[in-house]
Order: sequence, then structure tokens, then C-alpha cells
Amino acid sequence: MKTRFFAVAAIAVLLLNVIGFSWGDTPRPRVLSPQASRLVSMLPASDAVAVFDTKRFLDDAMPKLLSANQPMLDHVMGTITEMEARTGIDIRKFEQVVVGVSMRQVAGKDPDFEPIALASGDINAGALVAIAKLGSKGKYREEKIGETSVYVFTMKDAVKKSVAKTTKTAQTKTSKINHAIDKVKSLGTEVAVAALDKNTLAIGCLDRLRETIEAKSHVGTDLTDLLGGKETAVMSFALKTPAGTAKLLSLDEDELGATINSIQYISGSLDVAAAGTSLQMMARTAKPDQATSLKDTLEGLQMLGKAILGNSKNPDQQIYGRMVKNAKFSINGNDVTLDVLVSQADIDVLVAKLK
Repeated sequence: MKTRFFAVAAIAVLLLNVIGFSWGDTPRPRVLSPQASRLVSMLPASDAVAVFDTKRFLDDAMPKLLSANQPMLDHVMGTITEMEARTGIDIRKFEQVVVGVSMRQVAGKDPDFEPIALASGDINAGALVAIAKLGSKGKYREEKIGETSVYVFTMKDAVKKSVAKTTKTAQTKTSKINHAIDKVKSLGTEVAVAALDKNTLAIGCLDRLRETIEAKSHVGTDLTDLLGGKETAVMSFALKTPAGTAKLLSLDEDELGATINSIQYISGSLDVAAAGTSLQMMARTAKPDQATSLKDTLEGLQMLGKAILGNSKNPDQQIYGRMVKNAKFSINGNDVTLDVLVSQADIDVLVAKLK
């Protein structure tokens, strides 16, 4: 029973951390599937939004990415199958997942990030909530928000209990997960879960879940217009950069810091095809001259990277050198776009070494 709640908690952690894995393709019309659009429209006002085609990632993209490391692919798929056998949760039935993150800045402190994730697909959302309740052995509380029942669980304690008998290496990894959880407001102690309808599950901070159910605010068009990609995209995201980004990145208030601070929005998407994985990211500045400065800075860093990696005899560094060399920057008004294609052959070399 312990593993059942851990599975739900693990899904929440996965949804929050996968946001960092953001790739894409060349510029294209912004398109979201009807299902993804529906989920995004259900999110409350957010500073960052990510959309994941989880079904395509598990069925298509992940097998391609791990094709050169069959043992790792077998392990991942085996873990998913084992989770289903032990908990009844088959994450392969999650077709679309969207995550909305709100950033709350408190003077003199690091910003707090408050997430909410909505998942839909060929699932019984009510049954998944019931599994979480059983796995917690009654250690949850129920709250009513309108007509919706919300269940609040102690997340970190459940993670710790579930790995009490794991190896030292696994415990080290879990401590890192706990540290990441602590960085996200509310999830350091608890996670709220609710079935919004028959096929839609919500997981996240209680305050954000309340905002979702009450539907008094929605994601702004400044972000939704930046979301999307071609229909085969695995993931897309858009975010508003916080004021003083350079300081948050521990950069000096010099010319580089000023350039970073000029970025108002960042967006991108992920696609995995037979030829390889391609990355597109777009940065939008307040003024066109700031975009020019940003593009010049990026091309300068590219030249530095090619000089450092260009003559390396290390196979890995040669791959990174090709990635840097193949990066293409373009500018259109206030927008600076980065495009990179990583060939499947290079991905195979890197993935084959993973343990």
C-alpha cells in the first residue's frame, strides 16, 4: 500500500521537474491539440505554462531517445509496468498533461513557485484519487471547494517512508528529490489531489488547486499565444521572466546582466523524429535593440564554445561542439530564436553511456 501513494507523489514530482526538458523545431504556426487547449483553458493565471503529450513521449519519443541503450529502456518500461501492477496506475494512459506555475516574489527572499498539474486521458480520475487515499492509510484530510472534494496528503513523509529500505544510492537520489520538493512552496509538506471530471486529474498546491476549481482567473493570451508547435510536438512551454532575472541567476549587474534582464518572455517546444531531436527556443525582449544585443551575445558565446570544443579529442565534447556549431540564431523584431538539431547518431552515443 505504501507504494501506491508513492506512485502518485512520484508522478507529481515528475510533472514538476520535466518542465526543464524543453526542445522543439523550426518556427511554425502555434497549434495546440483540442485536448491540450481544453486543459490550458482550465488553468488559473500563471507565470509559466508547459504542455506535454505524455502518450506520444512514452510510446514514440522515449523509445527513439533510448534506442541505443536497450537495458535502460527495458528498465524504464519495466518500472512503469511494475507501477501498474502494484498500484493500478498506468501512466501510459495519461494522454495530455499541462502544468501552470505561479511565481510569488517576497522581498529579500527567493521566489516561491506554486504549481498545478492537470492530466487527462483514458483514465478514471476518481479511481486514481481513491488509490491515493488507500495508499496513505487514512493520513490525509478532505476539503470541499464548491462541489469538488479535494484530498490533501503529506507528500515528503510518504516519499521518505516508501524508500526506507532502499539502497544508499537510491536514498541519495531521494534526498535530492526532497530538496527539489522543498524549493516548491506547499509541496515541501503536502500535495492536493482532486478529480475535476471523469477523465481529468489535478495535482499541486492547495491554493493553486482552489484557483483552478473556482476558475476566477485564466492564463493570459500573452502566454497562450506562445504555446504550441506542430501536431507531433512532445512538449511546448511559455513563461514570463521575473524582474531581475540576472540576480536570480547570480549574474553581475553588468552588460550581460542587463541583456538577460531585457528578456520578457521565453518559449519553446520539443519534437523527436527519426532524424534526431530538434530544439527551438524563443526569447522576446522589450525593445528591438535589446533583441539585437541578445543575439550578438549568443553568437559571441557560440564562437567561444566552438573555440573550446572544436579541436577536442573527447567524443562527448565533439558532440557538444557539433551542437554548438549547428545552433542557428535569427531575429525578428523583439524576438530572438535559437534552432538546434541533434542527430540521432549523436544522441545514441550519449545515451549509450548512461547507466
